[in-house]
Amino acid sequence: MIGSLFLTPFNAAAVLIVVAAVLGYVNFRYLRLPSSIGLTVMGALASLLVVALDELLPSSSVSRDLADFIAGIDFHATLMDGMLSFLLFAGALHVSWQQLHKGRWAILVLSTVGVMLSTAIVGTGFLLLTSAMGYAIPAIWCFVFGALISPTDPVSVMSVLKRTSVSPLLEATVAGESLFNDGVGVVIFAILLAAATSGAPLDLGHAALLFAEEAGGGILLGMVIGWIAFRAMRSIDDYKVEVMISLASVMGGYAIASPLHVSGPVAMAVAGLIIGNAGVAHAMSDTTRDYLHKFWDLIDDILNTVLFLLIGLEAVTVPRDPGLILLGGGAIALSLLARSVSVILPLSAFGKARAAGAIVPVTLIWGGLRGGISVALALGLPHGSERDLILAATYAVVLFTVIVQGGTIAGILQRLENRNANPA
Repeated sequence: MIGSLFLTPFNAAAVLIVVAAVLGYVNFRYLRLPSSIGLTVMGALASLLVVALDELLPSSSVSRDLADFIAGIDFHATLMDGMLSFLLFAGALHVSWQQLHKGRWAILVLSTVGVMLSTAIVGTGFLLLTSAMGYAIPAIWCFVFGALISPTDPVSVMSVLKRTSVSPLLEATVAGESLFNDGVGVVIFAILLAAATSGAPLDLGHAALLFAEEAGGGILLGMVIGWIAFRAMRSIDDYKVEVMISLASVMGGYAIASPLHVSGPVAMAVAGLIIGNAGVAHAMSDTTRDYLHKFWDLIDDILNTVLFLLIGLEAVTVPRDPGLILLGGGAIALSLLARSVSVILPLSAFGKARAAGAIVPVTLIWGGLRGGISVALALGLPHGSERDLILAATYAVVLFTVIVQGGTIAGILQRLENRNANPA
């Protein structure tokens, strides 16, 4: 019934906004949890209650209707082809170019070598884990899972950083790495998925070339879009038109990235950095700057609210197999191990781990949340036994990072800062 009532995109959006507003009010008024955690928890609980209702009442079809409704939204297309461009741009607007420049080498290595290293560790571990549990899954699909779960989600990370008091340099490093490892991870995922679905062996040389084209092309496209927008904004003084230019940069730029075969996420991160730094400093009046930030803050908050609600509601799409709970627990351990290794090794190479104490690796490791991007990539996989395993493992990792890591990172960092300020 639900699916038949809300087939149009407008009605689907209306339902999500209304539900998000109601749950957001309940969270703010009574639960007082951070928005991302509260909405994810309530969405997941709502999904589990629906599943439980269907188990208790065999004649009930509520969970099927809800699953059909969510499938009709197409979470993968909604996020990857729509919301992501706005979220990345909005997040990049607030990242300081000066602080980003100071941490540029760490960000570069963490967002490239770190993602590749994590993909290899998770892929290898997931192959061993599934084999030990009796699940037959080809090795290439295990590395597909490694690619989609390795990049940290910029939306989740940004929401965490708002609740901490880390240094501007560390905040820029965490945010910058999250913005760019997302684009890199999506490119690696696409390359591995193409190999998995075609059945052809992975050509590392061809894969490296595709990676360079996608990531490098995304950087160039973002620079061009950012430069054009900057020049246009500097030549006028009208906040309405300038905000519209920023909106056109996001929608138009992301739309042309795909036919150009370059990374749209990387392009939006670069364009957001240029407009948020050079544009804000040299091309805008105080009035325009105020309206621009308020507009994109509002867009960011609305989309974040809907995104975390959708993550919670997606629980109803996860296959009901008790063995997948154990698989999810193993995937959580694997993701934490891979994140730790892919952070500590690059930081040790730069000598930053010892110089800054525990707060830098802890922030990057425990604050490296996974979110909607990983879920969207998993939901976009072709249907089959591999998809069911990967989706269940992905959902377990995402719920753990958003709820457990996201809910505790601020307190952990506060204790570390107090210990540094008052050494024994």
